[in-house]
Amino acid sequence: MSAAFLRKGNRHMRKKEFSQMTYNDRLRLDTLIRAGHKPKEVAEILHKHISTIYRELKRGRYIHTNSDLTEEERYNPEEADRKARENLKAKGAGLKIGNDIELANFLESLVIERKYSPDAALAKAREEQERFTTMICTTTFYSYIDKGIFLKLTNKDLPVKKDKKRKYRKVKQLRSSKGESIENRPEKIDTREEMGHWEMDTVKGKQGVTKSCLLVLTERKTRNEIIAKLPDQKAESVVNALNRLEKKLGSMFYNVFKSITVDNGSEFADYEGMEKSCRRKGKRTTLYYCHPYSSYERGSNENQNKMIRRHIPKGTNLDAIPNKRIKQIENWINDYPRRKLGYCSSKELFEKELIAI
Repeated sequence: MSAAFLRKGNRHMRKKEFSQMTYNDRLRLDTLIRAGHKPKEVAEILHKHISTIYRELKRGRYIHTNSDLTEEERYNPEEADRKARENLKAKGAGLKIGNDIELANFLESLVIERKYSPDAALAKAREEQERFTTMICTTTFYSYIDKGIFLKLTNKDLPVKKDKKRKYRKVKQLRSSKGESIENRPEKIDTREEMGHWEMDTVKGKQGVTKSCLLVLTERKTRNEIIAKLPDQKAESVVNALNRLEKKLGSMFYNVFKSITVDNGSEFADYEGMEKSCRRKGKRTTLYYCHPYSSYERGSNENQNKMIRRHIPKGTNLDAIPNKRIKQIENWINDYPRRKLGYCSSKELFEKELIAI
């Protein structure tokens, strides 16, 4: 047997000896001690250093009262495991965030008060990195929240939980779309390489109470958002909102709104009215209709509706929300740093596209 092989074996043993105790190790330790094994023997069996075994016995030590009322020291693996986890959680030296209270407060404020996700909060922190003495990654941030490292921030404060990937079932269409089907939408729109293709939906308030609704438009390439409050959920109100938008943008409208994809809701029934220009003869845009019960075909729209719900939960009376507040939410969404956009905001990218036009 070569000396090199022996050295390799010794290194392997030393690595095992100094490895941390697992819960399974603690259960085996309890069984071995109860069977009468000495700490030195236990250390050899578990491949741990002898001092690790003594430390572990001390951590889980408790006084047990026997049936004859005599007392003896015993080892409790559950209590030892709990204490070990508590010590690990309380250990400050290993935290990347260290003593950077300013960073901790900054991140807490963004998530709790401004309703940012941890990932978006870190993107904002990196923009002002010179203020802080350290920086952490998204995975570490979530881990700190789970472990209760922050004073105020807990999992309850997180705006969104990670969704499981859903399986979508394609529904067989029993009747033709009101207008052009999404099946006939050009492939170049799917690639998101060209700006000017939008998805449109409505966000509704408390059923039976709220008469008004929010008309939301999401640009597919930049994710830029437009939110307009409508007095009701009628098709006529949607057409009027597009008329106002066309008049506001003028000739720019036709380059900015090349197509709009909608679902089959009754508020989008008047496809001719939505397509027809109020400033010139002919069409102002092209409407495409999703398949029934296929909201995933307006994925960007659906995701940004969830962002609106961070500020306006389901069951809210939309009639009581002023237009000023709606505009604030629109600005918040467009200023939000997006991972899919390289942590740029929709506003930044949309403005660049407008300059190019």
